[in-house]
Amino acid sequence: MSTIVPPSALAKVEFYEVHNAPFSANAVAIGTTAAAVTALNVKTVAARTAYATQQSLHDQAKAATQNFKDAVVAMQQSGSEIIKSIKAKAAVSGNGIYTLAQLPVPAIPAPVPAPGLPEGFSASLDQLGALTLKWKCVNPPNAAGPVYEIARQIGTTGNFIVLGLSGVKNFTDTTLPPGAGSGTVSYRVIAVRSTARGAAGVFTVRFGTSGGVLTASVVEGIKMAA
Repeated sequence: MSTIVPPSALAKVEFYEVHNAPFSANAVAIGTTAAAVTALNVKTVAARTAYATQQSLHDQAKAATQNFKDAVVAMQQSGSEIIKSIKAKAAVSGNGIYTLAQLPVPAIPAPVPAPGLPEGFSASLDQLGALTLKWKCVNPPNAAGPVYEIARQIGTTGNFIVLGLSGVKNFTDTTLPPGAGSGTVSYRVIAVRSTARGAAGVFTVRFGTSGGVLTASVVEGIKMAA
């Protein structure tokens, strides 16, 4: 039977609908009875009717589900407008407005910590004398990415002069004065947000030669107050 009758429920109904006529016309000749074929036909009609009912209810359920979703969207839009009005009123009249509306008073967000400390410095010198600085910096989660302020000190007693800002964790100094490599050159990197400055990472660069090529390397890095 499994190789003759299709496996799906609807295909079974269609199979017996198609075979009702030859079964009825040849009941005895094919080894059955007219009564058995008639009973099968009654059940086939009942199965078709049940399928039609199921499809109708399925379509109704889909429509009802969509109606429910649409109603919730419309409700939420109206509710959101009212809650916006409540917040606006509370901003002027105080949190007692939330109590009247039986809504929770919004929590005061915790202040975002200052940006992180630049560290893990490295430096490399190209053939034109430009010095590329790189560093790492772990910043607080849920805080907008900072920019980095880079300053340079020539010698050991001079002031740090701000060279510029970088939105990434590297910066190329193309303004090293002639002869700077024969002395001490230090850099200060500070992570900065609009409302806070992190601690300053300071490092010194040593210049040298390798195979006749001028090189640069970081020899120290320290933390300074912001």
